[in-house]
Amino acid sequence: MPKKLGMPVDLGQILNLQAETLVIALAAILLAGFVKGTTGVGAPVVGVPILTALFDIAFAVAIFSILNLLSNIWHTIAFRDKVPNKSFVLRFAFAGALGAILGSLLLASLPDAPLMLTMSGVVLFYVGFKLTKPNWKLSREAGDRLVIPAGLLGGLLQGAGGLSAPASITFLSALKLPRPEFIGTISAFFCIMSLFQIPTLAVLNILKLEHVLYCGLALLPFGLAIWAGEKVSRFVSGRLFDRSILLLLFAVAVLLISRSIA
Repeated sequence: MPKKLGMPVDLGQILNLQAETLVIALAAILLAGFVKGTTGVGAPVVGVPILTALFDIAFAVAIFSILNLLSNIWHTIAFRDKVPNKSFVLRFAFAGALGAILGSLLLASLPDAPLMLTMSGVVLFYVGFKLTKPNWKLSREAGDRLVIPAGLLGGLLQGAGGLSAPASITFLSALKLPRPEFIGTISAFFCIMSLFQIPTLAVLNILKLEHVLYCGLALLPFGLAIWAGEKVSRFVSGRLFDRSILLLLFAVAVLLISRSIA
């Protein structure tokens, strides 16, 4: 969860916004949903920075904590039959949940910049490595040994900085899982973590009833965009899907660098 939070956005502020601001906010929701539907991940990576620029980071994190939970419940159910190793998924998800708790407790006091720059370097190295050696993959046996450490690290990053992708998506991408299995696995991971993140945001008074109401307004366009992304994904080859994930990871690295120097 982000450490530096702005002032909360109230209903009056929303109603008094200029039309172009509302259009940009709607575009952010639609783009985030489309990316989520196409790749199975990435909604907060796309939507949170845009909403933060329009409002503040507290508002953006609160909105996407709910939207992300709902979309991941949807994908977890829809792709549950595409995940052959349920034990792997459960270990990954609950290790992530534990990591999120530990991250909130232990890593909240660490400086942001070194952590973000380190993780961006790891992600950029992995993306570069995969582009130069596209046929390399992490074996299932190695993945089974590393699933708990990878889940813990992803949760730690989620708890400390609100972004687990450098560990979680990088790990699953290295396994080169088929798209349905990838989406089912990562959705369960994010779903379990959100179940821990949302109560924490509520206790800290970052997530409020008004945010739930805003999410109700955003849910229809967000859901339609996910549906459209899923339709488009049917025409996406496995190679193109892998490249899309690498592009998303590159965007994550750029986001981490920009946040570290902001």
